[in-house]
Amino acid sequence: MPALSEVIAALDALWPPAGAESWDAVGTVCGDPEAEVSRVLVAVDPVREVAEEAVALGADLLLTHHPLYLRGTTTVGAHTFKGRVVHTLIKHDVALHVAHTNADRADPGVSDALAGALGLRVTGPLAPDPDDPAGRRGIGRLGELPEPMSLAAFAQYAAERLPATAQGVRAAGDPDAVLRTVAVCGGSGDGLFDAVRAAGVDAYLTADLRHHPASEAREHAPLALLDAAHWATEWPWCAQAAAQLDAISDRYGWDLRTHVSRAVTDPWTAHATSGPHPDHSGAPN
Repeated sequence: MPALSEVIAALDALWPPAGAESWDAVGTVCGDPEAEVSRVLVAVDPVREVAEEAVALGADLLLTHHPLYLRGTTTVGAHTFKGRVVHTLIKHDVALHVAHTNADRADPGVSDALAGALGLRVTGPLAPDPDDPAGRRGIGRLGELPEPMSLAAFAQYAAERLPATAQGVRAAGDPDAVLRTVAVCGGSGDGLFDAVRAAGVDAYLTADLRHHPASEAREHAPLALLDAAHWATEWPWCAQAAAQLDAISDRYGWDLRTHVSRAVTDPWTAHATSGPHPDHSGAPN
């Protein structure tokens, strides 16, 4: 069995830490470099439910997309929920490693997995990495639909192909508009509207679209927007990451066992469709 340090070296080769944004917190959060690793759990969020799943599974390593401590901390006391995660993992000899924006920018990256879940034929990155002469790395992906479909049909198609969440998929634009090309970005993507407009695609699917950026994007161009749950747009990466680690394990004869967490860690748990306003006009008072 490989040592944790060997597995981490392989993960860093897949998703180089230098590729992470300056504000990000990637890498190993806890774990003994000399400890042996035989079982790995891959998940989006390092929350208590996932930590407990790793323990129940007998995992030696928990690999997550989101950092546990993005903005730093002065305590890992178990009286805090993040400290409790650290205590749970260390107590049961489970290491925690994070691949966040370095996995977003990689080839293949988080948005490749999202595009794959949607059946898109990827044609390139949405915001290319200027340090990649091959033009394959970068944030987001551009793609072509398997066949033209209306915005309404694509919204339903996306809702069916992504993991189920309370939010589902929201759409902005003419429901009957025909779409052929789509830009996607796993996670929060409303900072990429300039790149989306420059790409000239018919639609953009991402997560966490805010009112003002979305409204302004619609005013700029007849761009269809689709807003999915943050967790749902990044969960497909877990299977991709597990497959990449499986390939490395086979290459080196490590015999690792990889698992993908199916815990739904999206924070929203219910959705109520808006009804008519009490004055029955549908307009605010």
